[in-house]
Amino acid sequence: MGSISIKTAEDIEGMRVAGKLAAEVLDYIAPFVKAGTTTGELDRLCHEYMTNVQDTIPAPLNYCPPGYTPYPKAICTSLNDIICHGIPGDKVMKNGDVLNIDITVIKNGYHGDTSRMFFIGEPSILARRLTEITYECMWLGISKIKAGAHLGDIGHVIQQHAEKAGYSVVREFCGHGIGKVFHEEPQVLHYGRPGTLEKLEAGMIFTVEPMINAGRREIREMGDGWTIKTKDRSLSAQWEHTVLVTETGFEVLTVSPGMPAPPAFILQAAPALA
Repeated sequence: MGSISIKTAEDIEGMRVAGKLAAEVLDYIAPFVKAGTTTGELDRLCHEYMTNVQDTIPAPLNYCPPGYTPYPKAICTSLNDIICHGIPGDKVMKNGDVLNIDITVIKNGYHGDTSRMFFIGEPSILARRLTEITYECMWLGISKIKAGAHLGDIGHVIQQHAEKAGYSVVREFCGHGIGKVFHEEPQVLHYGRPGTLEKLEAGMIFTVEPMINAGRREIREMGDGWTIKTKDRSLSAQWEHTVLVTETGFEVLTVSPGMPAPPAFILQAAPALA
């Protein structure tokens, strides 16, 4: 484990700006997510919005961690049984599909990273429930964040909620520290035991982004080197926010006017979000 950076007041302000812009891309694209549109068209629209309207840089475009080929698009579009890193293309969305759109923008050197689920037309009861439980998982994880808590507290509450609903938690991908670097320490696992792993300190910033499968947790990697699907072809859902640890709790940095409201149980615990 490398050391986890503690952000300065200037860093935090930069991350607030970047986080807000990332969330606003999701607000912008929402009306275009409908049957008959391709994921490539969503990518084109987001890319133009980021570069022309926001003056941000799409972080995924040409992103190339060691052992990977450069990622070819500006956003990730993960449809149905795709867990994460789906590459936008010619796939036409149809009624009943569920889609995760994952946005990371760079503004003044800072990264804002967030993702949301979208329904195309009317989702199945299963897809709706999986999406809602995953949303609750993310917020339950976020609700555990405060100085003095442990990373294991976040993973534990997410795993408990998902497994109680009969779902499974993807292990191979997790949340991550973020700032001027896209992916940095710590790794934020979405499973675990309370009171374990690193202790949180005010000024840390990381993502909480549980990937929850309706079936088993095993994954398969597609030939493009990026797309990850459920091995059993079951549906998968994911939500993501970037969060700052504060002395008394947390501050969600990826907020925007169009973001879905937090679940009621979170609003009772953190009225400031209402």
